[in-house]
Amino acid sequence: MIVSMPVKQLRASKGERMINIISAIIGGLFVGILARWFYPGNVPMSGLGTILLGVGGALVAGAFATWRQGGTVGQHFNRAGCLASLIGALLLIFIGRQLGWG
Repeated sequence: MIVSMPVKQLRASKGERMINIISAIIGGLFVGILARWFYPGNVPMSGLGTILLGVGGALVAGAFATWRQGGTVGQHFNRAGCLASLIGALLLIFIGRQLGWG
């Protein structure tokens, strides 16, 4: 006998999307501040730059985790943890310094 499972809702409601955006901004600020604190030397950056650094670090870490698990673009995307996001943000600072930014 085949039992069908109910289909999970694929689209988030407006409230869920707003909460996700707010949590990404707050998490990005937290990770960006930690990355600037842990990185040796001065990292001159505005508050918005710090948030974008943290969010970018989370995206880099999530993309790496998806790649490691054999995922491709368009499939699921892993949301990185705080430590992985911090490492991703530190990597972004390092790359930016190598390219002459900051």
